[in-house]
Amino acid sequence: MAVQVQGSVLGNTNILLCLSKAPSPPFPMLIPLRLHKAKRCCFVAAHSTSSTPLSSNHRESGRPLANFPPDIWGDRFLTLSFDISELDRCSTQVEVLKETVKDMLMASTTDPLHNILLINSLCRLGVSYHFETEIEQQLAHCFDTLSQLIHNNDFNLHETAIMFQVFRSHGYNMSPNIFNKFKDENDEFKVKNTKELISLYEASHFRINGELVLDEACAFTTSQLKSMVSRTSPPYAQYIENALYCPYQRGLPRLEARQYICFCEKDEDGDEARNDTLLKFAKYDFNRIQMMHQQELSNLCSEWKEQNMESRLPHARSRIVECFFSAIAVYFEPCYARACNMYAKLVSTLVLTDDTYDAYGTYEELQYFTDAIQRFDIGVIDELPTNYLKIVYETILNIHNEAEDKMRKEGRSYAISYTINEFKKLAEAYFVERRWVHRSYVPTFDEYMDTAMTSSAGLVSVCQALIGMEEADEIAYQWLIKTDNKLQKTVNKIGRLYDDLSTNEAEEKRGLVCGTSCYMKQYGVTRQEAVEAYREMIEVAWKDMNEGCLKPMPVSNKIAVRALNIARLVLVLYKKDDGLTRPELSLKDAIAKVLIHPIPL
Repeated sequence: MAVQVQGSVLGNTNILLCLSKAPSPPFPMLIPLRLHKAKRCCFVAAHSTSSTPLSSNHRESGRPLANFPPDIWGDRFLTLSFDISELDRCSTQVEVLKETVKDMLMASTTDPLHNILLINSLCRLGVSYHFETEIEQQLAHCFDTLSQLIHNNDFNLHETAIMFQVFRSHGYNMSPNIFNKFKDENDEFKVKNTKELISLYEASHFRINGELVLDEACAFTTSQLKSMVSRTSPPYAQYIENALYCPYQRGLPRLEARQYICFCEKDEDGDEARNDTLLKFAKYDFNRIQMMHQQELSNLCSEWKEQNMESRLPHARSRIVECFFSAIAVYFEPCYARACNMYAKLVSTLVLTDDTYDAYGTYEELQYFTDAIQRFDIGVIDELPTNYLKIVYETILNIHNEAEDKMRKEGRSYAISYTINEFKKLAEAYFVERRWVHRSYVPTFDEYMDTAMTSSAGLVSVCQALIGMEEADEIAYQWLIKTDNKLQKTVNKIGRLYDDLSTNEAEEKRGLVCGTSCYMKQYGVTRQEAVEAYREMIEVAWKDMNEGCLKPMPVSNKIAVRALNIARLVLVLYKKDDGLTRPELSLKDAIAKVLIHPIPL
């Protein structure tokens, strides 16, 4: 069991309890490691003797140089105009409208169908977090009486599909067999209109493995929507395009909310979401949260720039804006503002570590670095052979040190311990991949995946995300890292498969080992066949992710949702291109929608 840290890690000689390399989960051994006195900013690497950029004579052979594009944002978020009076106005409107919407929600309980449709609207508009307790209580009651509700009512396909989405998205395992009644004598789905087709399509993406009726529904609706998108009038045409690219279940909450608000505003069919009060509430709340995020990001960018991180570590991608976007993808709610700030910094350590292994460090240097990561002790920093590794190493320790100090005060130091243990495994996996390159070895796909599942950083990302969540107790961490946990396996797999499809071509040119090539080697197929196999594996993984989010589970649904959101983030980062490396291609637009452009009121 975890041991609480005594004393402050901010003192010169105080102790941080971290995980040793040897023990296995779920009960890791804790050993004391000395850390330095934390500086004003967790990004600064105070131990280093020089803050000058690496000179050109460091670019000797043996370095898999990537020459990453520079940061595209510059001072954009440092100079972003911010009107505090507008934030106050939006906040006031939200508080007033919140009470009105809450009354609507409570009144809807007299009609279960209306209640579920309203809950769906609140979820799709991005405001359901205001009413989590009420919604959970209402859905629990509805699910207990679901059989009777279905027996006593003749719900149409749209209504049935919405019910299915709402229950599944909240962890309730509603049976998909109900969709069989919407088939004709030829076993084809009977769909009356575009709304029913879209609703069935969205519902099909909540399916788990073995649910054949939903597999059929997905294939049918996808084909139909693709054929009709060019001849469908707005706003449905845009909705269909968005849904075909990224179904609601796989989309980032903030992006999905913005798109749905715009859709509902233009929808003239009188859908249940076309409610002026709901739309007004959603728009004010979206803009309010956006302004809060702008403030937080501005402070983070100022801290990053003050420490001159881009020039101090020129081999690594300078992506602090993208790291913050990743954080709000996992939790946008204001109650998680502190968690979001911590997670953005922790994600930056993943980017920094990844780039050190994949884009700069020599094999010999990385042997020392990997050993230092396993010890996670500032006392070994002088054993690192180069100045840039010292900067990287101390930056990583500083950021974890800052997070540990906050968690220690709350009696949650175990969160850092479990996270550091997974971070160590990540470094080991990175080093195995570099060893393959060093030895010119191409593993089989199975051997590759044994290591690449860890190097996807999916599990360590979830551990990092849970650090700032009070709901994530030690039981949650022990559950998460269990080897038979489908959720953690799946978030690793989704991360790996999307990443490989997006980055393998560029990485292969730099001599790195690539998953698609390993697949081609093991199965004797072409690259295109390997890509198609990857896409099939991705679909299976999403089904596993859906299953992993279903009740019963020993932890709050809020914990599972963070893993789901990280998988959703991976899709946004990598489905179209390598968004983290080349954010100017497509990720820039997503970031602008969430963090720059408000919704017109």
